[in-house]
Amino acid sequence: QVELVESGGGLVQPGGSLRLSCVASGNIFAINAAGWYRQGPGKERDLVARFTDRGSTIYADSVKGRFTIARDNAKNTVYLQMNSLKPEDTAVYYCNADISYYIGTDKRQYNYWGQGTQVTVSS
Repeated sequence: QVELVESGGGLVQPGGSLRLSCVASGNIFAINAAGWYRQGPGKERDLVARFTDRGSTIYADSVKGRFTIARDNAKNTVYLQMNSLKPEDTAVYYCNADISYYIGTDKRQYNYWGQGTQVTVSS
């Protein structure tokens, strides 16, 4: 059983900063790929930033230069540093990860989602 728990959301004024954290816990062998997605009111869930399984990073055009994704493998944690926040960044932010684990000697991989954390950018 694997669980992703996000934290760090909240209310911030335009131009402000927040850092989101996503901690993975449970039966984890490796986090192969991980990232952040967001879903604004009445919108679809879209990619914000992601580490691929080859170690490269991908950012949505709307956040390039403002957001930075980082990871701490020892802590099974992925971060999203968000600077120069805008009202259009308001959304529920979700952590997503491809995680490998063992059942006995059988190695498996599964894609997990966190429960989401609300980010509101407003004056």
